[in-house]
Amino acid sequence: MSCASNIVVGGGTGFIGRMLCNKLQTKGYGVTVVSRMPGANRLSWDELKQNGLPDGTKAVVNLAGQNVMDMSRRWTAGFKQNVYFSRVNTTKTLACLIDAAPAKPEAFVTISGVGIYKPDCDKEYTEESETKPYDFFSDLCKDWEAAAQFERTDTREQCRIVTIRSGVVLGKDGGMIKQMYLPFYLGLGGPIGDGKQYMPWIHLCDITNLIIHAIECSTVKGVLNGVAPQPCTNMDFTKAFGKALYRPTLIPVPKMAMNCLLNKERAIMITEGQKVLPKKTLSTGFEFQYPDIESACKQVVSTHQ
Repeated sequence: MSCASNIVVGGGTGFIGRMLCNKLQTKGYGVTVVSRMPGANRLSWDELKQNGLPDGTKAVVNLAGQNVMDMSRRWTAGFKQNVYFSRVNTTKTLACLIDAAPAKPEAFVTISGVGIYKPDCDKEYTEESETKPYDFFSDLCKDWEAAAQFERTDTREQCRIVTIRSGVVLGKDGGMIKQMYLPFYLGLGGPIGDGKQYMPWIHLCDITNLIIHAIECSTVKGVLNGVAPQPCTNMDFTKAFGKALYRPTLIPVPKMAMNCLLNKERAIMITEGQKVLPKKTLSTGFEFQYPDIESACKQVVSTHQ
């Protein structure tokens, strides 16, 4: 490993960030977490702005962002603003710090979302598909990805930008599974609406491995779809999760109920979907540990028990 072996992780205390930081440390990297929460080997965003990137930074990763599906928070204008700026502003801050750094890191890895692709029952999206803003989340993804771009030519030549458009991340300690585990465990789970909408997804182990792959593979740049190679519908997920729990999944959740609970604008993330394929991701040589929804659900449930 080179002398430049420190990884700066914005949002490293979150659902994805915790596992990523543990894996990086296991591989021998030093990790500096940028967070609002104080702690060892952590910097606040203000400290980072004041002092710049730590010496020996090999890569910068940004995972910061307000949890969109926090059901305890109403979908208000203020909350939407927090969702937007917690992603766009932190990404822009890190891009500016890389621009200003005398020694550039090798890679800047950022997360975006499959919400940049318009829901469609028939169309298949790859990394090469055209994208056009159509709602709040597609606008957010567009601006989020634009915020990662460098202004200086020398930075663009020296530091790769990798943007991972992530699907729903499945893991035991957060995300959708944390919200759905109890009702499914009690036998109250079921499809949302008719369940025919596609649900782009990826296992927590695979999204963290993909980030490390993007850091370490010098030929990887641009957009990667962070989704499992075997697409599934909401009904496919419902059946697989219920089977892993040995529970029935006979109670459908009306689409109207999700619209009322989450607000229609936010509920679209689960009431509608896109068929997204990781064509370029696979072409880089990345191998998924959990390529199908059945194996992913079995692993998630086994870690709960």
